[in-house]
This record gives sequence, C-alpha cells and structure tokens, in this order.
Amino acid sequence: MADELTLERTARLFKALGTSSRLRLIVGLQGGAQTVSQLVQTTGLSQPLTSQHLASLRDIGVVAATRHGREVHYEIADSHISHIVGDAIAHVADDHDNPEA
Repeated sequence: MADELTLERTARLFKALGTSSRLRLIVGLQGGAQTVSQLVQTTGLSQPLTSQHLASLRDIGVVAATRHGREVHYEIADSHISHIVGDAIAHVADDHDNPEA
C-alpha cells in the first residue's frame, strides 16, 4: 500500500488533471513541445487561460518548460502523464461506446 504522502501527492495530481481545459492542453502536448501561442491555436483556449493552466500543470510537475530565446516551450514532464490521460480517455470512450455501462 502507498504511504500517506504518496496518496496526497497522487490526489493533487488528479485534482490538477480535473478540468477538460487542462486535459486538452496535455493532449495537445502529446505530439511534442509547443509554445503558448501554438497551444492557443491547438486547443482553442484563450491565451490567459492557457498560460494559467500551464502554470498550474507546471507547479504540480505535469509539464516542463524550457526557454528558447523569447519563447517558452512546454512539454509533458514524463511519459506516465501521457499514459494516465490516454488510458482515462480510452476508458471513458469505451464506456461511451457501451450503452449498458
């Protein structure tokens, strides 16, 4: 069984992933690093909202940021995040396809 600190950190991770906007950003980053401007175009979110969500995701360690001159490129921090989100989306899609679920 996981210790209490690990469970608390896991709960914070799920809380950070708990909005469709943040999930949209993670899905947008699955193809590789992007700037805020690119993510705005990819996701359809406003620039301020995109920046706010990226800051939250960065604080919890879900995304990493690298400065390239004047631009900051965001990417998924590790493959576990992609798998968690991908598996959750697949789970929901499977349940949606099954009217008895």
